[in-house]
Amino acid sequence: MLKEETKTAPRDCGECPIRHRAVCARCEADELEQLDRVKYYRNFQAGQTVVWAGDQMDFVGSVVSGIATLTQAMEDGRTQMVGLLLPSDFIGRPGREKAIYDVVATTDMVMCCFRRKPFEELMSNTPNIAHRLLEMTLDELDAAREWMLVLGRKTAREKIASLLTIIARRDATLGFGKAHGKMTFDLPLTREAMADYLGLTLETVSRQISALRKDGIIVLEGKRHVTVPDFERLMEEAGDDCDGGLLA
Repeated sequence: MLKEETKTAPRDCGECPIRHRAVCARCEADELEQLDRVKYYRNFQAGQTVVWAGDQMDFVGSVVSGIATLTQAMEDGRTQMVGLLLPSDFIGRPGREKAIYDVVATTDMVMCCFRRKPFEELMSNTPNIAHRLLEMTLDELDAAREWMLVLGRKTAREKIASLLTIIARRDATLGFGKAHGKMTFDLPLTREAMADYLGLTLETVSRQISALRKDGIIVLEGKRHVTVPDFERLMEEAGDDCDGGLLA
């Protein structure tokens, strides 16, 4: 499950919970050794800024545990959350020296970081790393296109259900499982953050979550612990078919 508490960093890559999904997923043993030479772990507390837009990025890396948000600010001070970073997601852009978004830890978070320059050199000499990063970038592009549909065309109820399907799918894949049937996970976002991300008011988010609970689509324990009795039914509420839908 996606948890809010900080986890300790894995002692080696073989123990890493995101190993099968991270940028190093296709690496052979010798390639992992090369990565290990430029690797280090960083811990961030909930609410702590990982990097500000415009700051020099001397590292790239993957989220090992916890959640972060990508936020973009306008000149007049207005801000918009433009993305979520879940476990195994990659932060930073090889070849780009400065951050273009504010990255803030929503929960306590552990990152597996690589010094940017040595990582860029490894990409040039290690096709498995470059290929995996390309795959992740294309997945992110697909997800962004799907999210345009969520924000532009879906109803408030469908938006909430879509976000829940994304979180449920990621939780399942991190555990080597599949999203189907009964599922249980923890919401990584407050309702205020969900409203910001979905372009809704707090009142609308609370009302739609209550409606989904009343209709038996979800079961809530407290404000964050969610049980989905039937994932396929949740996907129907999101307006997605069971063979496709939003990428997680």
